[in-house]
Amino acid sequence: MQRNRRPLNPEHQQTHLPMGGLIRHRMKRLFLILAGLLFTQILVIWTVEDLNLFESVWITMTTVSTVGYGDFAPKTLVGRLSTILIMFVGAITLLTLIVSDFIEYRFYRRERILTGRWIYKMNDHIVMINTPQSGGEQYFMRFASQVRSVPGYETIPIMLLTRKFPNGLPTELSDVGMVHYHGSGFDPQALKAVHAGGARHIIVLAADECDPYSDSLTFDIAHRLSERNLGGRTTVECVSDDNRSRFKALGIRTIIRPVRTYPEIMVRSVVAPGSEKVLEDLFNYEHDHPHRYDLVLDDLNWADIVSALVRHGIGTALAYIDNDDEVICHPPTTEEIEGRGLIVLVKSADTPSVELVQEALDRYRAFIASWHEKTKPTANSSTSP
Repeated sequence: MQRNRRPLNPEHQQTHLPMGGLIRHRMKRLFLILAGLLFTQILVIWTVEDLNLFESVWITMTTVSTVGYGDFAPKTLVGRLSTILIMFVGAITLLTLIVSDFIEYRFYRRERILTGRWIYKMNDHIVMINTPQSGGEQYFMRFASQVRSVPGYETIPIMLLTRKFPNGLPTELSDVGMVHYHGSGFDPQALKAVHAGGARHIIVLAADECDPYSDSLTFDIAHRLSERNLGGRTTVECVSDDNRSRFKALGIRTIIRPVRTYPEIMVRSVVAPGSEKVLEDLFNYEHDHPHRYDLVLDDLNWADIVSALVRHGIGTALAYIDNDDEVICHPPTTEEIEGRGLIVLVKSADTPSVELVQEALDRYRAFIASWHEKTKPTANSSTSP
């Protein structure tokens, strides 16, 4: 090796600068030199040729762009020599180098974007940290589809912080507007690169939704976010319910169990904090659960049914089953319901029987009949004094 070998470009000695910064720095320097040469040529032509300032600028620009309209041309020896030396040798060569650097920068930027090493200028976006062990592409696609169906989130950018796609995001994810940064949530530089401080929401997915030990990694990421005062906008997945208190102590806004088949639950927990508690309870018998009651519905409207169940402490009516065995959610409140069953959100520890539900509806029927009887006008009432 030649010990005194000089680099091709002086800036190659600056190994602390990223390649993109080196290219941009070189382009700026070339632009400044090119501007100086053009300014010098304009002054020379304006001085030695019989042309005004605008005509001097015009002939200089048509020369450097290699168009050469021929409407103006240098006639003096000094003007022609300056055109050869300054324009053809200097300016046009510099312009070629600038175009070459620009193309190189575009290729560099594209490669960095594909491999997840490009730093985007983002704000008010969603940052998703980690990738599901399996089915990550489908999960992210359904998440993007659901979150952009929420009013106010139609165009929100989504940034993935993951090491899952080192060779670039799948086309399906790029097509829905997702971008990614190749890194880990426990790396402070990676959190800075995805602009976590400016994100509207931060989601930390469990590294392994089936392994409680993944909560340790989630906790480390959550702790780093909490140190940045970002816990209030963070949603984390917690595999073991015993660890929920630890995340709450960090100030994490929402803690949810991993549910890979329904990213819609994650979307609800992000855009409507608190709703995840209701949705999670629907899947277990710890607090509340939806229960089906098979009974005949024929003379009450939906508002009456809801009121009857609430009045008698049964639960909250969610839907009814019509005579075609179709589940009808949120029916009109004033239309008479005809069906063969109810779906009711009840207490898991004390689930009412179908007889109690039937009794509650019968009592409400009697109450309505009594109320109508009292409000019915009497036959002896007279409108005249």
